[in-house]
Amino acid sequence: MKRMTQQELADKVGVSRQTIIQLERNRYNPSLLLAHDIADVFEVPIEQIFTFKKLTEDEQTNEETD
Repeated sequence: MKRMTQQELADKVGVSRQTIIQLERNRYNPSLLLAHDIADVFEVPIEQIFTFKKLTEDEQTNEETD
């Protein structure tokens, strides 16, 4: 996988560096378009970068109240 700074990746996909930081910390769920754009930058399938987990009802409730 290509190596680049958070800022370089942010610039390539049109988001802020903070968004990339939040993605790395698993505190932000990207849109499908953003996930696709990031995968394109690294020339890999989305599934190689992102894993999508179905939330339980308790987890959904916790996310809604945060």
